Amino acid sequence: MTFTVASDSFKDGDYLPSDFILSSDFGFGCAGRNRSPHLKWSGAPEGTKSFAVTCYDPDAPTGSGFWHWLLVNIPANVSELAEGAGSTGGKLPAGALQTRTDFGVPGYGGPCPPEGDHPHRYLFTVFAVKTDQLDVKADTSAAVVGFNLHFNTLAKAEIMGLFKR
Repeated sequence: MTFTVASDSFKDGDYLPSDFILSSDFGFGCAGRNRSPHLKWSGAPEGTKSFAVTCYDPDAPTGSGFWHWLLVNIPANVSELAEGAGSTGGKLPAGALQTRTDFGVPGYGGPCPPEGDHPHRYLFTVFAVKTDQLDVKADTSAAVVGFNLHFNTLAKAEIMGLFKR
């Protein structure tokens, strides 16, 4: 069985609706609802003890991309996140932990590329993890979370959304 991820919020390769775009509260000039999208995965390999979810923009003009969402320690019996789960007031699975994004705080931060720039790719990746919990905290940087995932991932599945303004 192949490890896959899909979403009821958007189709792979489509433009993301405004519900999932950064809100004006962040001051970057976008006016979306800043809701994390619905994600559902299946086909995790044997030995999966937890999951992690990230959203990364490799096209951000930073030299190192931009991390929009990092969620780790999702229990192995969970295979779906409701729309808005990673947003303020959202309901995460028990034990799951959001870590610091490139916005400087934990939690989902939607797309908001520079005005007039080319369409950016937003890679929503689900990781099947071979340990119950990664050794990270809410203020752990995305690079350290990525380092831990690199050494503990059994498989990963990805879905991509686009956004341009």
